[in-house]
Amino acid sequence: MNHPDRLARHRWLQPFMQLLRQGMSPEKLALTVALGAILGVTPVLGSTTLLCTLAAVALRLNLPAIQLVNGVVYPLQFLLLIPFYKAGAWMFGADASSVSLEGVLQLMRDGIPHAISALWTVTMRALAAWLIIGTVSAGFLFTLVLPVIRRIWRRMHANDEPAGA
Repeated sequence: MNHPDRLARHRWLQPFMQLLRQGMSPEKLALTVALGAILGVTPVLGSTTLLCTLAAVALRLNLPAIQLVNGVVYPLQFLLLIPFYKAGAWMFGADASSVSLEGVLQLMRDGIPHAISALWTVTMRALAAWLIIGTVSAGFLFTLVLPVIRRIWRRMHANDEPAGA
């Protein structure tokens, strides 16, 4: 059994396999995965579900599938938050001394209004960094995932054909 066959049998991939069986094109599924992953790590907490929904509606992607990918990458959003904060600070030549977990916690201890004000600017800078990094990453991820999905799709449809065809 080769790599795509083993990959197709993983339990967490079964919802995507069903989409391929239901007629979703490999290209749409690859776009769903790429956008769900990139939108799912947006450095604006609480925004990913809305962003994924808007992308699914605008591009006619499968809404449950993009939300599934969003959910899978959810832990990455937290892991990448400080790196995006730092990248945004670097891009804008801003002071990054409060851009750490300890710095964010200290901002909150200084008062919620102050924290919201300070983090608003940091978050907007992080969003700019994410837009640049995310655009490149989405293209890369789409290019990486599409051949795998096409290979699985061809194998699935080869098995669906009648023996005499």
